[in-house]
Formats: sequence, structure tokens, C-alpha cells
Amino acid sequence: MSTQKNKIKNPLLAKRKVESILAEALICKICGWRIEFLSGGYNSYGIDELIELTKLIYQITEQKQWLNIGVLKKEELQKFKPYIKGVCGAVECINPKLHDKLCPSKPISEIVEMFKSCDGLGLKKAITIIIGLGETEKDIPLLINFIKKHKISRITFYALNPHKGTIFKKGPSTEYYIKWISAVRNEFPNIQIIAGSWVNRLNEISKLLDSGADAITKFPSIKLFNSKFAKKIEKQAKTARREFIGTLTKLPKINWDKEIDKLTLDNMLKEKIKSKLRQYLAKIA
Repeated sequence: MSTQKNKIKNPLLAKRKVESILAEALICKICGWRIEFLSGGYNSYGIDELIELTKLIYQITEQKQWLNIGVLKKEELQKFKPYIKGVCGAVECINPKLHDKLCPSKPISEIVEMFKSCDGLGLKKAITIIIGLGETEKDIPLLINFIKKHKISRITFYALNPHKGTIFKKGPSTEYYIKWISAVRNEFPNIQIIAGSWVNRLNEISKLLDSGADAITKFPSIKLFNSKFAKKIEKQAKTARREFIGTLTKLPKINWDKEIDKLTLDNMLKEKIKSKLRQYLAKIA
């Protein structure tokens, strides 16, 4: 992602419409999908717009969300607080030398300062870690210590997904990936662990769950709803003897317009959401 940031000449052109985001939030609620976190990039939205969006998503889902939009000041966190349960720091790589080389725009020191503000506001703290960036198993204790020191309550692991134009050519093996998940689970029985698995890695999901992951992420659930990939995920959950919350294969039979009409939103915005929702549902159907 860092290789793409400078290629976005006009962030406003990469800005999603509000009705698109809210329609997706409603689908998540109805289908029983937990939203990993709210994430916005490259200054497409101003802070006040993000606060209002977070408020609307909270209203639709009836759940406080996690926020992952970069480092925020204490006064900014205070404004988000009514609608969020915590914030996520994009640590990405726990090895300090690698981190400074690969993620110079995400200083760990700034994330730590934000976490201190969270402590004062009673907000939970989460981090994201990408496996396969060049770290080794010898770095696992660094991650364990970071979680302990900063009282992290949730961690999301991602397996590196190499892209053209980067120095990376291959993602981590499943065996190496689960070593990190297992190590964190063994050390922290109560931490929430989310594991990312791409479409080309779905066969590893049962192993990720067996190794200690509570949930999975990084699946394009609307685009691939009821596809062979979605069915494989549900099957993998059963293989791991887990209860799959929600559905990726059976669309609930409800009156979607009525669900939107229940919301205390501007009528014009409601109509826009309905229009966008029809587009999404046509893809799912």
C-alpha cells in the first residue's frame, strides 16, 4: 500500500460515497458480519466527516466499532469515543529496523502516544501485524512484549500478499504464519485474534482457527457472496469445529427498504442508500 500512496494525485477522486459505505454497513448487520474496523486513507475525508460517518455506522449496526485511520490526537479520540470501542495502531512489522525501512510513515512512537491517550479515555487498543515482511521467529518475543507493555486487547494478523512493483515476491507459508498466531494465543488466552486470509489461501483457514484465531478477515464478502470461495470458508469453519456467526451464502429474506426507513436519517440520504443497496443486492443475488 505504501508504494501506491504517492500515485494518488487527487485523494478526493478515491473517496467513497457516504451511501455506499452505509449500505455496506447495513448488509454487514443483516448478514451477521462483524466489521473489523473502520479505515479511511490518504486524507479523502476530513476529521469531522469521519466522525459523522462513524456515528452513522454506529447507528446502523447498533455496535461500537474499532477505528483504524492513523494516529489521532486525544481531543480527536474524545469526539469519536461515543461511537467506538477502541482504536487500532497499524504497527505492521514489530522488528524495529524492518519497520523503519518498510513503514516510515507509521512511526511506532506516534502509535504509542495515541495508546496513552486511549488509556486516559478508557478506549481499547488493537494492532495490525503483517507476517512475511522479512521478520523471523526470533522477533516473536518483541511482539509478546509489545502486547504486554501496551495492554493490547486485539490483534489482527495478515499474511503478506505480494504485489507487483514491490520488493516482495512470496507470502509466508501457512506453517510459519500459524506459529505467530499460536505464540500470541498461548501467551494471551483472552486476547482477540483476527487472521487475514486471501482468496488463494482459503485452505488454511481451519488451521488458522485451530492455532488460536477467533475470526477471519480480508474476504470480499459482497463481491463473492455465495461463491465457491464463500462456501469454502464456511466449510473450513466447520472443519475447525467452530460456529460460523452470520452467513456468506444465504441472504436473509427481509424488506430492506423497511430496514432503511427505520433509520433516523435524512430522507434524501435514505433514498441514496436504497439505490446503492439494490446494486449490492443484485451482485449478491
